[in-house]
Amino acid sequence: MNISTTPLTRWMQDGRFYAGLAAAGFSMKAVFVKLGYAAAPVEALTLLAIRMGCALPLFLWLLWMARERGADRLPAKDIGRILLLGFTGYYLASLFDFFGLETVTAGLERLILYLYPSLVLIFQVCLTGERPTARTLQAMAICYLGLGIGFVHDMQLAGWSRDVLVGAAWVFASAVSYALYYIGTGAVVQRIGSMRLAGLAGSASCVLVLVHFMVAGQPAVLPTLPPAVWLYGALMALISTVLPIYWTALAIARLGAAQTAAFGNLGPVLTVFASWLLLGEPLSLWQMGGLALVLVGVTRLKPAPVKPVQVAAQTRSAT
Repeated sequence: MNISTTPLTRWMQDGRFYAGLAAAGFSMKAVFVKLGYAAAPVEALTLLAIRMGCALPLFLWLLWMARERGADRLPAKDIGRILLLGFTGYYLASLFDFFGLETVTAGLERLILYLYPSLVLIFQVCLTGERPTARTLQAMAICYLGLGIGFVHDMQLAGWSRDVLVGAAWVFASAVSYALYYIGTGAVVQRIGSMRLAGLAGSASCVLVLVHFMVAGQPAVLPTLPPAVWLYGALMALISTVLPIYWTALAIARLGAAQTAAFGNLGPVLTVFASWLLLGEPLSLWQMGGLALVLVGVTRLKPAPVKPVQVAAQTRSAT
């Protein structure tokens, strides 16, 4: 068999492989956060600062790796866009999400957060007038039917309490912010390159979080935290922050923002199973049925045609 025609090669070329990797990495974030909360009485801002403090050297490493790509100096307009991406995507979105995880389960958090693919479609229609295909709409409808079943079931288990509803609202705000990040990434990734954009936007978000923590947080508690909290923060930084951000940029360059976001619906499936295995959260037949619908919807997604010139350019910037 010609290696260039293998399914894995095709998925790497059209971006589906990177979209799946990104979904897997992001799906573990909520589990690491809950493990961090269980390891010690740590505040959301403190745990987020640990995550971003560990991630900052890795983002700077991405920039160092991209230094010899012959990239032109960024104009002020693109610098402003990158700062905005860092603000919306991994500062606001992460902060809101960590607040929500103080009161909701990891499985419920992931189900709410993965409303963002539909928000990406809505924002894309509003901004560009580009309408999704009928197949994409059908796939998304199947996905969100499954997510809706899981959401109602988890809310019934949680008791519809005020704290859970407030936590759910925080997570929804995170989904809105993350959808805006997706739209912004799609607008600049072709010009800047996947690795360079991931390093710049990620570094900007890390600096914003750390400044916020120094001003409004409690830096004095950091030396008193147990090693387990630092371990989960480091795992979040590598597995659920830096690598998925880079993979997302690669996927958006090939698939586009809407299709990459839609592939993210695999995230709740992975999170629910990881929460069951690692956190002991319940896994019911209702959840399994909802997740099965998500999988059916994802398999019906058809990637946009690959543009060889663009993909080749992105490959050079990522190697």
